[in-house]
Order: sequence, then structure tokens, then C-alpha cells
Amino acid sequence: MSRLLPFFGFILIVALFAFGIHWNRSHDMNWVPSPLIDKPAPEFNLPLLYDSTKSLSRAELLGKPYLLNVFGSWCVTCQDEHPILMAQGKALGVRLIGMDWKDSPDAAKRWLAQFGNPYDTIIADADGKTGIDFGVYGAPESYLVDAHGVIRYKRIGMLTPQIIDRELKPAIARLQTTPP
Repeated sequence: MSRLLPFFGFILIVALFAFGIHWNRSHDMNWVPSPLIDKPAPEFNLPLLYDSTKSLSRAELLGKPYLLNVFGSWCVTCQDEHPILMAQGKALGVRLIGMDWKDSPDAAKRWLAQFGNPYDTIIADADGKTGIDFGVYGAPESYLVDAHGVIRYKRIGMLTPQIIDRELKPAIARLQTTPP
């Protein structure tokens, strides 16, 4: 029996490895539970990208839901996500607010001039502090915020047409049916 112990140990390790592979394939690796879901969005007051003498605050966004999309000109995945936002952003039925994160305003403006601007408004978080308050892991990330300023949905990673259809649009629809 003691000679079979290494064999059974090997079988156990193989089984655990196989379970781990299955676990990773069956779960969305971009889904990370956020402690901010169903909590008020953090307070912020950030300059507008195209006019840094003006700013936008959380308080000014209250009253209508919005989707905050964190991006940067340095972000390769943001470049992949951008055509999707260009094609579907206006059809979402909520304001699309861009947060240029840890980026230089000039680089962001050049990037938007090259690829287009799907956003209703763009704020600049050059030092990344507001992103930290939101719990940003990296760009792109998106936050659906209701009319009362409460975060209802978070997506780490790019929005794809499938994610928009399966997750984001139903979350937006729930905002229309949820009483205040």
C-alpha cells in the first residue's frame, strides 16, 4: 500500500490541475466583485479634457444615469474597444462619460482625433487619484451609475458587443424599471 501512495498523490495533483483549468474556462476572468456596487460613486471634480478651465463633478451628473468609461491613449485594449463605443455608445440610452486616466491631455486629444470621439463628455484624471477612488485596476473599465449616483454595474476590461448585449443593456434596462 505504501508503494501506491505516490501514485495516488500524482492522481490527486492531476485532478486538481484539471479542475483548475475547467474553473478558469468556465468563469469570466474579467469579472471581479466590486465593493462599490450598490454604493454611491466616489466624489470627484475633474477638469474637462477639451477645456481644463471647466470641470465636471459627481454632483453635476446626478439626475440621469451614465456610463463612465475609463480609457487612456496608452492603452492597447482601449484601442480595440474604441470602435465598439463609436458604433454602439449613442444607442445605449445613457450618457457616455469618458475618463482619460493617467494620460497626458495632448496624447488623449491626438488619440481621439485619430480614432473618433464617442463620448458626450470627457474628464481628465491625469494623476489617477479619482480612478483609485473608483477602484480602477487598469484601463479599460466601465461603470454604470444610476440617476442617484449609485454604481450599478462594473466591467473590468473591454466592452464587446456580446458583453453590451448580455450584461450592459440589461443593467441599463433595470435602471428604467427600478423605483428610486
